[in-house]
Amino acid sequence: MSPTAGIKVARVITRLNVGGPARHVTILSSRAGPEWNGVLLAGETDAREGSLLEEARAAGSKVITVPGLKRPVRPAADLRAFWWLLGYFRRERPELVATHTAKAGALGRLAAYLAGVPVRVHTFHGHVLEGYFSGPKSWFYLFVERLLGRLTTHFVAISPEIAEDLNRMGIGRGRTTIVRLGLELDHLKQGQRGTLRAELGLPASAPLVGIVGRLVPIKAHGLFLDAASLVGEQHPEAHFVIVGDGELWDELHAEVAWRQLEPRVHFTGWRHDLPEVYADLDVVVCCSRNEGTPVCLIEAGAAGKRVVGTSVGGVPDIISQGVNGFLVPSGDATALAGAVSGLLDDPDLAQALGEAGSRSAFEQHGAARMVSELRQLYQSLLTGAKLRMAAG
Repeated sequence: MSPTAGIKVARVITRLNVGGPARHVTILSSRAGPEWNGVLLAGETDAREGSLLEEARAAGSKVITVPGLKRPVRPAADLRAFWWLLGYFRRERPELVATHTAKAGALGRLAAYLAGVPVRVHTFHGHVLEGYFSGPKSWFYLFVERLLGRLTTHFVAISPEIAEDLNRMGIGRGRTTIVRLGLELDHLKQGQRGTLRAELGLPASAPLVGIVGRLVPIKAHGLFLDAASLVGEQHPEAHFVIVGDGELWDELHAEVAWRQLEPRVHFTGWRHDLPEVYADLDVVVCCSRNEGTPVCLIEAGAAGKRVVGTSVGGVPDIISQGVNGFLVPSGDATALAGAVSGLLDDPDLAQALGEAGSRSAFEQHGAARMVSELRQLYQSLLTGAKLRMAAG
């Protein structure tokens, strides 16, 4: 490799679906700079998940699709993806492989180790080892992750809470660095109010409460609907919007009809005009049963919106109780509804929280900071690897 070719980095992710991990790798790839010769290796995205593939390419990322790499466990396809990755690493000889999400983390690290890649970094974006799966399956993933830890040079956790959990589980002790998730945020302050409301046929005065994200069980949209019913009793003029798509689309529509909430609960699917969406929301809710660092809360904060989140995973790392939003216990619809109603009842408090949330988002979760910190980490790891190789 010539001196001007840049440091060869391969970043592997299971799929570029709409969500935090894909946003993370897209930003890192597009902002890499000429000194980092990077490629993004990604699997296939399911139709209802929403894809960031074209967005990644438009931002300048070099993306290669990995044959067979998909989220479900399918031995034949997984083996195909593994052999492809192993062949790619042996052929291209990257100096550093960075893996993201569980499937890509397992196949990518094993392939990189066998191919002799000097530095292998895995990023934990959430609490996949707890809360996502049944007890036996969670135990199995924990067992596998401890084995993979022996093949991993270093770990990255996107929140202090994730780092604490990894340490408690005996993963990456002394080899984990916290690098908070960073996003492109400037455009979120430029949204024009009125677009979404006009689309939904809502007056400017109607309170509008939203939840943004994949329609999957871990996001607890049923809890959002429970709270919507309770908020509606105190604020009959309020409306609620569910932004996103996913496997629960049909089920949630049926639940809204069963609850007779159809006139006041609206589904938008995935949107490409998030600044306008956030501009029209009065309160943004994240009521997940578990989270790493929820993108919607960072985006909402940057847009100056009032936020309410369940006190799980990395959510308390974003929301400081009563400072830039409200935290409520997981699964507590009454507390969730109370926090939302409190913000609707007190515009002055809501404005103060929104302003604090915007400051916090830009200070802690900007893309430039994240990219800079990871560059420094990668450079340190590469330097250490070269010194070890020189020492024999």
